[in-house]
Amino acid sequence: MADPARAMKVADRIKTVTAEGLGQVIKDPDLGFVTITDVRVTGDLQHASIFYTVFGDEKQRATTAHLLETNRGRLRSLVGKNLGIRLTPTIEFIADAIPETAAHLDDLLAKAKAKDAEVAASATGATYAGESDPYKKPAVDDDEE
Repeated sequence: MADPARAMKVADRIKTVTAEGLGQVIKDPDLGFVTITDVRVTGDLQHASIFYTVFGDEKQRATTAHLLETNRGRLRSLVGKNLGIRLTPTIEFIADAIPETAAHLDDLLAKAKAKDAEVAASATGATYAGESDPYKKPAVDDDEE
């Protein structure tokens, strides 16, 4: 089991090498605008999961996923040459769900804002059900004054 700090350094190095080398290894013009968002390495440095996002529509995402999968061995060779450790980890590409999650959160925030506006609109012109000050106060005796 490797040191967690070392695993983080290896993951960061894999992220940098992969991001810089994508255009050199995959020379297909159909490769979309890919951003490597995160890399996670197992504790024994044997497996790396590379998370990525693609700018474009669903067809572009599918094409890019196919290109990454078919060139996975060449990308692993590139990582192995630039990493400088004894064993090159296997790599796996995983499409990151950040854009979809962000869009879902935006929808939820819009619904909450609409609900808040609805509550604020119903509160205008409203009056108290009882007195304006509902707290009990001690009775003031006239004799004590």
